Amino acid sequence: MNQPRLIGTLAPRDPEGIVLVLHGGTAREGRPMVSPTQLSVLRMIPIARRIARTGGGRLAVFRLLNSRRGWDDQHTPVDDATWALERVRERYGDRPVSLVGHSLGGRAALLAGAGESVRSVVALNPWVYPDETIELGGHPTLVVHGLADRVALPERSAALARRLAQTTDVGYIAIPGATHAMLRHGRRFESYATEFVTATLLGRAGLALSEPVAAVLDGAAFVDG
Repeated sequence: MNQPRLIGTLAPRDPEGIVLVLHGGTAREGRPMVSPTQLSVLRMIPIARRIARTGGGRLAVFRLLNSRRGWDDQHTPVDDATWALERVRERYGDRPVSLVGHSLGGRAALLAGAGESVRSVVALNPWVYPDETIELGGHPTLVVHGLADRVALPERSAALARRLAQTTDVGYIAIPGATHAMLRHGRRFESYATEFVTATLLGRAGLALSEPVAAVLDGAAFVDG
């Protein structure tokens, strides 16, 4: 099996926080390996770049390239996310980490969200089960879901968010008309993820926040985006 890889978008020597960006992508028969050129991987590049730019050199931003496509019971993207958390801990010590994932990467981010170094979690159009066992350790979490997503159903992530909100600060932003690939209204996904991780890792001072993210950070549970 191939090893996962970390691809640096911005890697300052002494960052205040670290962001790990996790891609999605289903398994394909005869094509189990992840390619850096597959669309689900490429879609996360502008998100990683926007976070790096907004962080102004105070955040290290890495994209994780999984060891395999899809979700295999023997080795899942959660294993790769855990591997990535260990690598950045070795490199940077006990710096706070934010996990940002799309689709199955969103599910992996939620499942890895209780990690000791994790400060916050963002799940974009996450493919989840509403009754899935997820422990977030109280870490602030944002779920952003397009209401026109027919791959990962927003009803499932909304049900999960309601249940998780009983023990964790979870905010849910629904984007009408947005589909799974995050191409339609893509800038909203990018900006909401960027604002949330920057605010939770660096603080809100001097940060221009959209109304939906500001509402979530102020305690709103469900917001239209």
